[in-house]
Amino acid sequence: MSLNEFSLIDTFFKSGAIERTDVVFGIGDDAACLEIPSDRHLLVSTDTLVAEVHFLSAWDPYDIAWKAVMVNVSDMAAMAAAPCWMSLALTMPTASESWLSRFSQGFQAALARYNIALIGGDTTRGPLSLSLTIHGLVPRGKAVRRCNAKPGDTVWVSGELGAAALAVAYLQDDTIPAEDKAIMMDKLLHPVPRIDLINYLQLWASACIDISDGLSADLNHICEQSGVGACIVWSKVPVHPLVSKYRQNATEFAFSGGDDYELCFTIPEVYQQTFFEEITRNGITCYPIGVIQEEKGLRSLQETGRVSPLIPKGFAHF
Repeated sequence: MSLNEFSLIDTFFKSGAIERTDVVFGIGDDAACLEIPSDRHLLVSTDTLVAEVHFLSAWDPYDIAWKAVMVNVSDMAAMAAAPCWMSLALTMPTASESWLSRFSQGFQAALARYNIALIGGDTTRGPLSLSLTIHGLVPRGKAVRRCNAKPGDTVWVSGELGAAALAVAYLQDDTIPAEDKAIMMDKLLHPVPRIDLINYLQLWASACIDISDGLSADLNHICEQSGVGACIVWSKVPVHPLVSKYRQNATEFAFSGGDDYELCFTIPEVYQQTFFEEITRNGITCYPIGVIQEEKGLRSLQETGRVSPLIPKGFAHF
C-alpha cells in the first residue's frame, strides 16, 4: 500500500485511538478543541527524542513508542497532574508500514494505559525523531513546581535508581547474564511514570521533578530554582540491586545515572509523618534521602560523619 500523510495517519494513528468526552474534536482538523473544567489548570509539556541520542533506531519500534509516551507522562507526574491528551510529530526517513505498525501498537498501548487521547500531530520525512506534547489537568493551585522547596523540607525519592543507566553502560557488553540484561533493558525501555503519587504530591509536596537527567542534576534544578541547597545522606540513596552488583561506585553511579523516571520531591517537616503513613497504608514505598538547607549547593553526609560537596552530574543536552 502506498502511504501519503493522510492515509498514514488514518491507518496507524486514527484507527483504534482512545476516545474521551472532553475532546470536542481532534485529529482531522487544523487544531484540536478540548473541554477544560473550570476547577482545573491545564499543564502542557513537550519532549523531543532523537534517534541515536535518546534511543537507538535498531530498537523495536513498539519500545520506542512506549518509552516516548512514558517520558512525557512522567512530566505530568512531576507536576502532580493527570495526563489527558497528547500530540505527536513524527519524523522518519521512510514510511515503512512494518515499522509504523509496531510503533503505532506501542504508542496506542501506552496511551491506553493512562487513558490519554491522541488529538493531533504531524508527519514528515527526515532523520528519525519524535516530538510529543502532552496536556494534563490538575486542581487549580495544586500543580507542584520545582521552585518552592524550603530549608527543613525532607528530600524524597520514589524508587530505586541506576538500572536504566546501567543498561546504557552495558548495551554492547555480551558478558552480562541474559537475566540481568533483561532487567536492565526493561528499566530502560519501559519506565513506569509515578502517576500513583500525584494525589499525595498535591496534598503535601513543596517541590518535585522527575529524574530524567540523573538525581544529581535534577535535585540541583530544584535547589537552584528554589534558592536553596541540600544535604544527602549517602547511605540513604536507593540503589538498584544490579547497580550494586556490577559497579564498585554504586551510589555515585545511581545518583548521577539518569533515565530513571522516578520522582524527586520535597515534603515539609510538618507533613512528614502524615505523608509516610498514607503512602505506607496504600502499599507505596518512597525513600527519604536528605534535607533541604539554606546554604546553596549539594552536599553528601557520609557514614563517617564527614560532609562533602557534591558536583552535579548527569545527562547534558548540549
